[in-house]
Amino acid sequence: MQVYNAPIRDMRFVLQELIGIGDYPEIPGLEEVTPDLADAILEESGKFCTEVLLPLNATGDEEGCVLENGVVRTPKGFKEAYKAFAESGWTAMASAPEWGGQGLPESINKLVEEMSCAANLSFGLYPGLTHGAYQAIVDHASEELKQTYLPKMVEGTWSGTMCLTEAHCGTDLGLLRTRAEPQDDGSYKITGSKIFISAGEHDLTENIIHLVLARLPDAPKGVKGISLFLVPKFLPNADGTPGQRNGVTCSGIEHKMGIKASATCQMSFDEATGWLVGEPHKGMRAMFTMMNSERLSVGVQGLGAAEAAYQGAVAYAKERLQGRSLAGAKHPDKPADPIIVHPDVRRMLMTMRANVEGCRALGGWVARNLDMMKHHPDPETRKEAEDFTALMTPIVKALFTDLGFETASIGMQVYGGHGFIRDHGMEQYVRDSRISMIYEGTNGVQALDLVGRKMPAHMGRYLRAFFHPALAEIDAAIDDDRLSDLVQPLSKAFGGLQLCTAEIAQKGLRDPEEAGAAATEYLRLFGLVALGVMWLRTAKVAHAALDGECDDPEFYKAKLVTAQFYMTRILPQAAGLVAAIRSGKSAMMALDEMAF
Repeated sequence: MQVYNAPIRDMRFVLQELIGIGDYPEIPGLEEVTPDLADAILEESGKFCTEVLLPLNATGDEEGCVLENGVVRTPKGFKEAYKAFAESGWTAMASAPEWGGQGLPESINKLVEEMSCAANLSFGLYPGLTHGAYQAIVDHASEELKQTYLPKMVEGTWSGTMCLTEAHCGTDLGLLRTRAEPQDDGSYKITGSKIFISAGEHDLTENIIHLVLARLPDAPKGVKGISLFLVPKFLPNADGTPGQRNGVTCSGIEHKMGIKASATCQMSFDEATGWLVGEPHKGMRAMFTMMNSERLSVGVQGLGAAEAAYQGAVAYAKERLQGRSLAGAKHPDKPADPIIVHPDVRRMLMTMRANVEGCRALGGWVARNLDMMKHHPDPETRKEAEDFTALMTPIVKALFTDLGFETASIGMQVYGGHGFIRDHGMEQYVRDSRISMIYEGTNGVQALDLVGRKMPAHMGRYLRAFFHPALAEIDAAIDDDRLSDLVQPLSKAFGGLQLCTAEIAQKGLRDPEEAGAAATEYLRLFGLVALGVMWLRTAKVAHAALDGECDDPEFYKAKLVTAQFYMTRILPQAAGLVAAIRSGKSAMMALDEMAF
């Protein structure tokens, strides 16, 4: 049986103490965002996820989605849960009030996303994709399209997708063949096939709004010839209700390793009516608005899976009796001690805990910058927040999902043989979390984005958005004796990151393969240092709380212990990554292609 209770206490710590939302009421557009409001939202979301979504997670995995006569049926209970989700206002939470949204900040929304993904990842994909499509339409579509589609999407009665991938092209979208023919009335006829389309067809909403990449007849070759189109499943009537069925159908659903309650569809467009979103041949720019939003959300999926796996592993480790403690029996009244007494089990649980809480803290820092980028009145502050968010997006996507899968796998190991069977539900977290490392751009592509685009952009300006505050955090802690055991390993790892950044930049100018060969290790190194910065900041906050009259001293003591574990048992991996990065491409690229 799967176990999940929303980690409200730690989420409150991140929001109110670590990243701080106390200044939000002073920022235009966030005047009503107070700690009390945040608490209420988190409590209600946690209750909904635990009581409504969690019970559907295992059953949804067992039942999966079924395609019947061109219609996809989601597992039992999903339709009712989605209706309750929308009627409770969760689909409207982070959307703008002008389209019927609540205008709440991403720093709260991302925590709500984490809860839904931890309780039921397959379910969480449906509203998550809609919010990404909403964002692309807000930023790039005409006013008429916004007026027609956004209110329904925000209220949750219509949902959204993004249709990029074709059978012959995944990452290399310059190869796509779907075509768009202009019509006299300003619309377009879209013809082609797409695969791996999450939520492409389902029975949760009355209409589905597809954002489709296609080529115009005069399009140049490659990615510079791609346009974006809005293609509804049903063409809206004049009164806004779904009307005539459009020429878009689901021709099949994928039979997958995980997220089986999420419909992953093969979609056929047969002269389907669509409308241009943004400018002709500028579809990638518009689509990346949605993709970047989704990449951060996919990172949160990894975090959610890791939290659920951690909770399950802790519960099992406390009740499973096997062997005796190496230091002598801890529970002599029982036939054996619970396995949580064993050092190796503690190693696994502490690794899971440090990964989960560190990612939640780093995710909070990124989410705060999303809020500043959108709402802060000072243009320079908005630009700095935009730089930071751009830099951290591939890191959050890749690091969080890597660690999500690794943490779920560790959770299975804690269970031993019982983790490998379905009874406890741990193996589902392993299966479900694996896809997050692949979709929305594989993690290898995220690493290439980091070293190929973000690192050199604007003469290194994006890098300064992280390096400057990180160095300030380290420098401020150097003279604090209570933090010396934490700041020393972090300072060393940060120095290694700086060194590797310079070397990759120099080598990459001479030989792009050198940067490509270092990319994945560099992203992990960057991510480990970023988590270290957050653990150092966490320790500072914990010490300050314990110096005062806090009402929960055990919580802050646990933070200090976990920070120590991270710095001494996980962050030392940075040294090996530095060595691998500096070794260059030769050992990786030397073997002749025919020798493989």
